[in-house]
Amino acid sequence: MHQIENFINGSFLPASSGIRFDKRSPLDNSVIASIAEATRADVDAAVKAARAALHGEWGSLNQDQRVELLYGVADEITRRFDDFVAAEMEDTGQPEHVMKHVFIPRGAANFKVFADVIKNVPTESFMLDTPDGRGALNYALRVPKGVIGVISPWNAPFLLMTWKVGPALACGNTVVLKPSEETPFTAALLGEVMNKVGIPKGVYNVVNGFGPASAGEFVTQHQGVDAITFTGETRTGTAIMKAAAEGTRDVSFEMGGKNAGIVFADADFDDAVNGIFRSAFLNTGQVCLGTERVYVERPVFDKFVAALKEKAEAVQFGRPEIKGTNYGPLISREHQHKVLSYYQKAVAEGATVVTGGGVPEMPADLAEGNWVQPTIWTGLPETASVVREEIFGPCCHISPFDSEDEVVAKANDNEYGLSTTLWTTNLTRAHRMAGRIDVGITWINSWFLRDLRTAFGGSKQSGIGREGGVHSLEFYTELRNVCIKL
Repeated sequence: MHQIENFINGSFLPASSGIRFDKRSPLDNSVIASIAEATRADVDAAVKAARAALHGEWGSLNQDQRVELLYGVADEITRRFDDFVAAEMEDTGQPEHVMKHVFIPRGAANFKVFADVIKNVPTESFMLDTPDGRGALNYALRVPKGVIGVISPWNAPFLLMTWKVGPALACGNTVVLKPSEETPFTAALLGEVMNKVGIPKGVYNVVNGFGPASAGEFVTQHQGVDAITFTGETRTGTAIMKAAAEGTRDVSFEMGGKNAGIVFADADFDDAVNGIFRSAFLNTGQVCLGTERVYVERPVFDKFVAALKEKAEAVQFGRPEIKGTNYGPLISREHQHKVLSYYQKAVAEGATVVTGGGVPEMPADLAEGNWVQPTIWTGLPETASVVREEIFGPCCHISPFDSEDEVVAKANDNEYGLSTTLWTTNLTRAHRMAGRIDVGITWINSWFLRDLRTAFGGSKQSGIGREGGVHSLEFYTELRNVCIKL
């Protein structure tokens, strides 16, 4: 069984209280790790270490030196690629191919991409005319914001954690990370990488625990934390925002979504089916960008429902390392209960269950895992709970539509505004629709196709701010103006 400690000032340390908690496997509910739960004193030590590094060795490095170290981090992650894949599979139970082709490579890329961004992004300068005719020169400087509190989620733990840690360090900040209590493994591994490549002590710190009255709350309340970045559910984001108001500290939030997928009759049918299947069921539906509402133009509605049903029923459950497995469990027993409660609610509200709706029959060694069937519904009104509320599971409701105006109104009638995926071969319509749907990210004839230089974030209750490329600099740096009278 793994022993996961906090990582503070370059050392792996038990909790000062000695308190630990268990991590259970999503595959079979067995205990696979004992984790040190950080106290308020431990968080304070981590913040102080981060502050010391900011004003010490790390802060004294020039940009080229910092970039070189971050390249080294990316290279060491790649060298230990199999270790990270194994850790993430054990943490999440998700199939090996997802880890090898998406989550772990992106984690390594997050360090190199943002190191390149900080090297190549200019700041502005202006010449100002003055009455004496001599003028003045104004130019901007970017400086690190300070100690960044990072609260990362469990659904793609390494990818989404490094998506924040990478740019934070590239900009010269230090971090105190609170990973999800459900997925601590890769955050600990990254501590080993930091030490291996010579990242100064205190630059990267990890404190394990829960949210309220635990490490998450201690990090967000600590006045030595200069800014907080968070990915997770909207309710938690609201609590963090209240904590950040003390001290008027900056926040960046990527929160919930109830994303719409829209399929027009002229779409490439097979591409649309494959795209919606992926967006609804990848990672067992535990993707903030996932599609839980599908709208299909009426002439192809029945054909589309039948095709998606066939693909959903063909998934292969099993252990992630087994060849052919392409479908994993939910992250926890608690989350399984939540998802199954929505499956029951859909039936109670009158849904037609096209497929799924329960727990698959699993072999004895996996019977206690957090398994659920991929599920498709039809026949519900837009007011139904499973159409309006984020479930974060492998499920979607499919509705027909007859006009562009109708489907735009339905897609926008939600408190969230994270992303949408749109399928059509009509280029004019694609551009028109992209401007009408109230989301931060629109994919046309694709889904989850990410250029890390582009803006990422949501509107309405899906988030605050944008990250990615130069947009990350707006959060992870302070922009200073210098005015020189000539």
